[in-house]
Amino acid sequence: MHDRTELLVVGECVADVVRLPDQEDTVHPGGSPANVAHGLARLGHRPTLLTQLGPDDNGRLIRDHLVSAGVVVRTDGASAPTPSAVVTLDGAGRASYAFDVAWTLGPVAVEPAPGHVHTGSIGAVVEPGAATVLDVVRAARATATVSYDPNVRPDLMGDHGAAVRRVEECVRLSDLVKASDEDLAWLYPGEEPEKVAARWLERGPAVVLVTRGGDGALAVFPGGRIAVAAAPVDVVDTVGAGDAFMSGTLHALAAHGLLGAGARDRLHTVDRDALTGVLRHAVASAAVTVSRAGANPPDAGELREALARN
Repeated sequence: MHDRTELLVVGECVADVVRLPDQEDTVHPGGSPANVAHGLARLGHRPTLLTQLGPDDNGRLIRDHLVSAGVVVRTDGASAPTPSAVVTLDGAGRASYAFDVAWTLGPVAVEPAPGHVHTGSIGAVVEPGAATVLDVVRAARATATVSYDPNVRPDLMGDHGAAVRRVEECVRLSDLVKASDEDLAWLYPGEEPEKVAARWLERGPAVVLVTRGGDGALAVFPGGRIAVAAAPVDVVDTVGAGDAFMSGTLHALAAHGLLGAGARDRLHTVDRDALTGVLRHAVASAAVTVSRAGANPPDAGELREALARN
């Protein structure tokens, strides 16, 4: 462990049914928030994941996967089937998704008070559960910093204008926001990602991160912008890459003592060198993940090795 911050992740678990040409389907644990929690546990933290899991084979598979890594799994007791997604990979390993998701997370007491809350993806936009997620985030801000990744899934976002408003509300509540250039292209067609990031920064976050696939990542913060190149890697597939980037980011921020409401002012005045180091950790974490199949993020030793290579 790098610090004693209570890390809470709120959002969906999804059973990813991976479909490849001329092969049998295989089921893998997934869901963006669940992947972030798993990535944090792999890096030596003990996060709590507030989520929903059905009393079915997929739910048991995902729970076992998370618990074995060190994630504390909390559910609201609902008995709906575990959400699923058919993941189709193209020849370059890029993933597309077809979802079967119900997200009905009900009110749950959050104890102990978290020092950092991460949310995003389906859990922050699909009702009725999204309302619970935002209630948790609002209540937690007294003790916690907040991170958010919209992880846009167009098929589940509903009306475009309403989706943009919901995303912007989540941005306003957050201290750290991470989005991909593809997310921003869907939310704001035709706009430059860096300009969107700068506009989001004005809404309240300390840092806005934009991932750009093979072109690396950039950070927009009050001190300007920082760009970091992608690590050279042979890509097997991109499943879970953005989530590994997020868990690597939070791991590095924790190491700098920049998580928790008491660190909010320091996060909002983070210096260029520290933020560059955070970005390098994030990019290295994603690089390890895309170098092997599925959402399989690095442990702390693998992350150190990846940083040493780059």
